[in-house]
Amino acid sequence: MTDHTAALNTSAPAAAAPSAAPPAVPLAPKREIFGWAMYDFANQAYTLLIITVIFGDLFTRVIVGDAPDYRLGNLLWSLCIALSCLAVALVNPVCGAIMDYTATRKRFLFVTYVLTVTGTALLYFVEPGWIAFAMLLIIVTNFAFALGEGFIASFLTDLGPRESLGWISGLGWGLGYIGGLVATAFSVAWLGEVSLENYDTVRWVGPFTAAFVLLGCLPTFFWLRERGRARVLPAGESVLHLGFRRLRETWSEMQQFRDLRRLLLSIFFSMAGIAIIVSFAFIYGAQVIGWDDDVRALMFVIVQFNAAVGAIGFGVLQSRIGSRLTYLLSQGLWVVAILAIWLTPEVAALGREHLGTDWQAQHVFLVAGCLAGLSLGSAQSAGRALVGLLTPAGKSAEFFGLWGTAAKLAAVFGMIGLGLLQLFFGLADAILFCLALFAISMLIVAGVDERRGMAAADAWQARGD
Repeated sequence: MTDHTAALNTSAPAAAAPSAAPPAVPLAPKREIFGWAMYDFANQAYTLLIITVIFGDLFTRVIVGDAPDYRLGNLLWSLCIALSCLAVALVNPVCGAIMDYTATRKRFLFVTYVLTVTGTALLYFVEPGWIAFAMLLIIVTNFAFALGEGFIASFLTDLGPRESLGWISGLGWGLGYIGGLVATAFSVAWLGEVSLENYDTVRWVGPFTAAFVLLGCLPTFFWLRERGRARVLPAGESVLHLGFRRLRETWSEMQQFRDLRRLLLSIFFSMAGIAIIVSFAFIYGAQVIGWDDDVRALMFVIVQFNAAVGAIGFGVLQSRIGSRLTYLLSQGLWVVAILAIWLTPEVAALGREHLGTDWQAQHVFLVAGCLAGLSLGSAQSAGRALVGLLTPAGKSAEFFGLWGTAAKLAAVFGMIGLGLLQLFFGLADAILFCLALFAISMLIVAGVDERRGMAAADAWQARGD
């Protein structure tokens, strides 16, 4: 075990080490690690431009356009994200089981890549009022994109020893946010404001994003290796039947991985909150804060830059203080960020009344954006790396499939919850739902024992299960 384990949580006795510990995974070539990380670089453009910044706002305010409060548009947008994530939750674990058995992760990844690129390009043809067509394309593309997230994550454990997973995961997320920053800078300069008057220009967000993903992912498919041993299907068994059988076996085996189970439950609540922020942060800025276009553009830069800093910085920190503590700190940072978002109008008003400042809510909101960016990068990177630490070799696609399922079920829960709450209380107060989600995540992950979880993974692998 490396030096950083001295700082790991020891709240419960560690499990006995297996008699023959599995050999450490060697560090992959730099080119392969870079190729893996470039998938994050490319796909962040979809998250940012389609889900978070431009198309989500375009859908609620122009395509649906139920001014002045856009509650129907917000609800339908929530349903799009929820339905696509529910489909991922149902499909992901079965795909993971098939991929581990047949060593076909890269092929599955390529299929999701093609679906994401094609469906996103077709968003150009959506017209104002074409609600059903827009919803269909968002459901399909977000389904493909989210499946790809889980598939690419399953390669993480192949890229290096446990002590390196933190910085490798952080590199991926960090490059992802840099990619999002690059994509956003070009799109904001080229596409202009989200409005009906500018619709013929801003509709190009779909083809632009598709081209960015198409080109950015090429290093992944050139340099990332497919590891694992493909096994022959038993006589008379189909691939689908195999997937469900392996999934049942994996579910029963999860009893041996109690710390991983607890972590996945924490990730459920954390990702529910993150899904809300990713899908509604810029809608919140437009509807609640009422920001100007130049402030919206500045927020793009702030969030992306701070998310990259959070992902890379917390990835390095993770190697020093342990993954569990790093993840716990990221959840606490989210609680502070949500409070800052909710209190933005009050802080601006207090500054004007008692300090004689000329603070506007949209400028105070930029401070909340700094905190949210740091939280976003650190939480996702630390959570993914911690799953990798607690996952035995040979089960990465299946266990990361469960990670993906937890994340996407969380998005369903979070989006439906916020969608309903904002119908009754408005978006400004419904955002407090996120604060509760991150607080629950902190309470659950406090009981995770990192060393015990790694010992359980080693024991499973040493038995050759």
